[in-house]
Amino acid sequence: MQPLHRFTRILLALSALTFVATYFLPLWTIQLWAPQYPEGLTMHIWVNRISGDFDIINGLNHYIGMRTIHADMFPEFQFMDKLIGLLILLAALPVCTARRRWLYAYAALLCAVSFAGMIDYYRWGYDYGHNLDPRAAISVPGMSYQPPIFGYKNLLNFVAYAGPASGGWAFIAGVVTTVALAGWEYWRNRARRPAS
Repeated sequence: MQPLHRFTRILLALSALTFVATYFLPLWTIQLWAPQYPEGLTMHIWVNRISGDFDIINGLNHYIGMRTIHADMFPEFQFMDKLIGLLILLAALPVCTARRRWLYAYAALLCAVSFAGMIDYYRWGYDYGHNLDPRAAISVPGMSYQPPIFGYKNLLNFVAYAGPASGGWAFIAGVVTTVALAGWEYWRNRARRPAS
């Protein structure tokens, strides 16, 4: 079996380094617009904290029975920075050994972590938008306020948007690059096999 191409190893190392951006840039953003807030309200989710207008959002959410948003409701903040660091370090296995199996395993791990992260985010949003205080000042029977995972959604008189922030795009770029490199190496290895 052919070792990983030098080009693959260099690009893989660079793609893993893009994950460093997640320590300095927000991963995800949630924005809300309404007639009384035409400039919008924004909440950023970082690798270990939240920032933005969540105090104002909390005040609004109180009227419809949603829980207060605070960092303690995200237990993931206790280990996400360590997980990102581990993913950066694990890139050294295919980079240093030039073994294709390690590249495939690393690409699969990144996909699994990304998928698990989106499921976790959906679970939080579902619970946050459906588990409402029945004694709230405003109660609409059958109404839930689950924020979108990605894209836009109308919630009463608000338009909500959720999507990757700059750090999230950096992480996505690293994952996509790694998966593309794994695919290219798989094709390159098959192309070099002698015909039977």
